[in-house]
Parts: sequence; C-alpha cells; structure tokens
Amino acid sequence: MAKIFNLKTLALILAVVMALSVFASCADNSTDTDKPSNDNVSDTVQDNEQAAGNEQTEENYDGKLVFDHSMELKYAKCFSVDYYKGGYKLIKLIDDTTMLVVPEGMSVPADKPENAIVLQQPVTNILVSSTPVTSLINSIGALDAISLTTYDADSWYIDDVKQAILDGKITYIGDYKAPDYEMITAAGTKFAFFSTMLTDDVKEQLINIGVDVALDQSAQEDHPLARVEWAKLYGAIFNKEENAEEVFNTQAKYVDELSKLDKTGKTVSMFYITSKGVLYARNADDYMAKMIALAGGEYALSDVGVGETGTAKMEMEAFFDKAKDSDYIVYIWSMGGKPENLAAFIERADILADMKAVKEGNVWCTTPDYFQIQNTIGSMINDIRLMMDADSSVDELTYLFRLK
Repeated sequence: MAKIFNLKTLALILAVVMALSVFASCADNSTDTDKPSNDNVSDTVQDNEQAAGNEQTEENYDGKLVFDHSMELKYAKCFSVDYYKGGYKLIKLIDDTTMLVVPEGMSVPADKPENAIVLQQPVTNILVSSTPVTSLINSIGALDAISLTTYDADSWYIDDVKQAILDGKITYIGDYKAPDYEMITAAGTKFAFFSTMLTDDVKEQLINIGVDVALDQSAQEDHPLARVEWAKLYGAIFNKEENAEEVFNTQAKYVDELSKLDKTGKTVSMFYITSKGVLYARNADDYMAKMIALAGGEYALSDVGVGETGTAKMEMEAFFDKAKDSDYIVYIWSMGGKPENLAAFIERADILADMKAVKEGNVWCTTPDYFQIQNTIGSMINDIRLMMDADSSVDELTYLFRLK
C-alpha cells in the first residue's frame, strides 16, 4: 500500500509541475503580444517627436507679422516691399504711404502699421488713373484687376487696355480732375492708384466715399530703369512677382548690352512746342535725357535744368543757341502738335530750319504710345541707339519715326 501511495503522490506532483509550466508559458506569450517591446516604445517616442517637429515647421502665421525677407531692388529707391511669414507683404512708398497685402483666407494682423492701407487678396476691382501704371499692370498679366480708368478708349494706345474698355471690362469714369464719384461708388471700388498729379480735393472726396488712394511715385526715380522696376511693386500686390521680374530683366538687358558699346559721340536735343508756340525742353537730369546717355549719346542741353526732372520752358532764341548743332532731334510728337512731315515741323518755328539736325534730315519723333508704355523703357533706349547708328534708309523704329 505504501508503495502504491508513493507512486500516486509522485504522479500528482508531476502533474502539478507540468500545469504550472504551461501556465507560465501562456503568461509569457501574453506579455509578448499585449505589451510593446523596448523597440516599439522607442519607435513611438520618435514618431511623437517628429510630429511635434512638423507642427513647429508648419506654424500657423494667420494674423501674425513675422518678418522673413525684403525684396531685392536694383534701381528703384521710391518703394520697398517686405515679405512676412504666411504670405503677408508690407509695401512702403517715399510719401509715407504704407500698404499691407493680406493673403487670401488670412486675417488682418492686429499689430499692423497704423494707417496702413489693407489690400486683401485677391486684389480686384481697382481704379487706376495713370497710363504708365496701367502699362506695368498689363505687362505682368494683371489687367483684369482694373475695373475703372480716367482715360477713355480713344486716349489709349495700349491695345489690351483699349479693347478691355470697348468690351466693358474697364469703365471710363471721367477725367482724373473730376471723376464720377457715383460711378465709383456703384462699382464698389475700394482702392485706387493715381499719379502724383492727383489734386487734394479729388483725393479727399475719394477717401470720403471709402476709397483708399495710393500715388505712384515712379516719376520721382532718378534712373530710367527704376520706372520699369515698379512692375515688381505691382507684382507683389497681385502675386505676379515672377512675371514682374521677367519684365524688368528683359528691359535691363537692353541697357546692359548697350553699356558694352562705345559712345557714339553724337548729340541729341529733346523738346516740343505747344500750339501757342511755347517751347519746352527736357531738363538735364530728366529720365529722358538720361535715356540718351544710356544709349551712348550726349544730351545737347546738358546745362538746362541741372538737378531737375521734367521740362524747362525756354525762349526760342535761347534754345536755338544751345541746340542748333545737335546731331539729332527727338521731338515729343504727342505734345508738340503732331507734325506729319518735316515741313509741318518747321512751321512750329521758322528758326528750326537752321538747325543742323533739320538740314541733315535727322529729326525723329516719339510714337503716340511713348508715355504710356513704361514697361518698355529699355527697348526705347535701344531705339535711341539704333537711331544714332541708322543710315538714311531707316525711317522707322519701334518707338521713333523720322520726319521727311
């Protein structure tokens, strides 16, 4: 009996031991499947850290002005553009006008500069009372942003603009000195670009009807290509920076190539005579006189209006004494009676017949669009060089034509 008992006891002990072993094995397997290993824990921490890093990289700049960089300008000195995180842009003009461009879908920052004009993108339905400004906006592909103008269809020599007016896409609202305020209000226009010829009373009235006004200051620039570089300002407003850069670079290339050539040694005078017989010559430091120098010529009236832009009113005899030996005359056709031939030109003043350029048949006139297409100044400068290099068989260039 004792032997049998011992055997039974031993068997029972072995069974218990085996059962405990199976339970322990199951417990280990449960641990492997239900709990992460040390490697899994490490991967989870790394993923969380990466997600946090991405969140910092993609920080929301809505309503914040965090400076990023400034626009690079080569010639222009009368405006600046600062770029901020999230797409905000701050534009400043030399007359202290400030414009804050707010990206579409973004809110206006609470800390925006005081008195800043807010331009919420997309910027559309604007009034532009300046042909040069319109030419720049058109050149960068943003003409559809303009709804109103102070020049009628017959006043335009830019085909795209003329057609837009005829198609009803741009509306003529009267002269810049007396625009139709009711039409402006009805159009819902809230922003306008004018030239510096805007009168205080018109500006005040525009502000009274809720229109913010900025004055294009490109006429204050001291380098001809700076006027073209204003395309970059409009590029910033309409998100057309690449287009504006291309427009500027194309014109700058003309001047860069001309700078590699020798000077011509030729003198050029530039003027016009009004219907009342009053003569106006370009001042020595006017951008048009500088265009002659960039083309490789010499302005014949280099001592007239030194340090000044625009034109100088001159007595006919005084002008003749300074300009009679000019190799070339560039006559401002659109302002000077629009002579059709050399005889009509001489009728403006008999004394002109004794000028060297007249005797040699070197009287050239600017084309009608000369003052409207600011985006092509480099090409205009190149034309002046072509004029000075041309033989008698050449009568017409892109922006100049010879009187015969």
